[in-house]
Amino acid sequence: MDQASPARRGPLAGLRVLDLSGLGPAPFATMMLADFGASVLSVRRPDPMPFDPAVAMSRGKDAIGLDLRSPGGQETARRLAQSVDILVEGFRPGVMERLGLGPDMLIAANPGLIYARLTGWGQTGPYATRAGHDINYLAISGALGVTGEDKPTAPPGLLGDLANGSYTMMIGVLMALVERQRTGMGQVIDAAIVDGASYMLGAMFGELELGLWDGDPAHSLLGGKAPFYGVYRCADEKWFSVGAIEQKFYAAMLSILGLDDIDASAQAQMDRAHWPALRERVAAAFRTKPQAEWTPLFAAIDSCGAPVLTVDELAADPHNAARATVTVDDKGVLTAAPAPRLSGHPDLVTAINPRTARPATEILAEAGFAAEEIDGLIADKVVWSL
Repeated sequence: MDQASPARRGPLAGLRVLDLSGLGPAPFATMMLADFGASVLSVRRPDPMPFDPAVAMSRGKDAIGLDLRSPGGQETARRLAQSVDILVEGFRPGVMERLGLGPDMLIAANPGLIYARLTGWGQTGPYATRAGHDINYLAISGALGVTGEDKPTAPPGLLGDLANGSYTMMIGVLMALVERQRTGMGQVIDAAIVDGASYMLGAMFGELELGLWDGDPAHSLLGGKAPFYGVYRCADEKWFSVGAIEQKFYAAMLSILGLDDIDASAQAQMDRAHWPALRERVAAAFRTKPQAEWTPLFAAIDSCGAPVLTVDELAADPHNAARATVTVDDKGVLTAAPAPRLSGHPDLVTAINPRTARPATEILAEAGFAAEEIDGLIADKVVWSL
């Protein structure tokens, strides 16, 4: 698939990926693989949604239309899977098997294939075949129950779909690639958003065991109720974040806010009985100045404070600009650089693998399809260019 593709940059160059995922966090995961050098072929369905998230996550990928409901489309996908290192799918359990594209069949034909399955609930369990979205997976994982102040608050899809879906799948793929170097064998990855979120929440279970937290979000140091860890509205209605957990940072925060009369000792700081009153005073102090005035005050002293940026402010932020974390082109389109940074591939920050627009004929020819086969698939509307 990749002999005539644009030059790939990154540590995954040479790896070939077939992305059958469609919707959800899997297209983001395959975009990550493409960002870091893999050659990714994204298969799109004949009846896309009015807004197809996969299109917005197509950076660095080839793409073709393929009707997987037809026998010809299924056979085409099976043949494509024989020449790739990684296959990614995001359907409910049983769908790929019904299409004749399950892992048993494909790995039998390609023993080194890493077959990555990314879903909300996972491949097994009583919820496995249920419909669901990010908020439901976070609810069952326990992560939603510790998010928010007055009630559980649904965070953006970043926390569930991407952080605990895409990244969890990526970790599984990379581990499987390492093991394949030793054994030559592929394997099936069952990446579930619920599992990933519960795994991350497990870091807080130690606080319960040690008696540092009783499980009530209102009593968590990181839940937003502590006066030294949360967000506050400024005089201009913008927001400012503080994370002054350590006593020295707490003392610095109080000094910047002009609250020197408050006891800044560690014992007083952690007295939860006084948190509501302290939070009101901190909130009132922040209301006296606009965000633009608080920003340099907190920047001048180690105090764990930062302005809450809106999307249209990201590229102009001096830190983001210096690292090219978020950039904007002359058309106003934002781009986020791949993460993490690799010293062997510094160009990935600014020269991300480009989006491709190659015809289906070229892509299938590279995968070993004969010209007459390609003509027949196109004539039968099994395959089409995107």
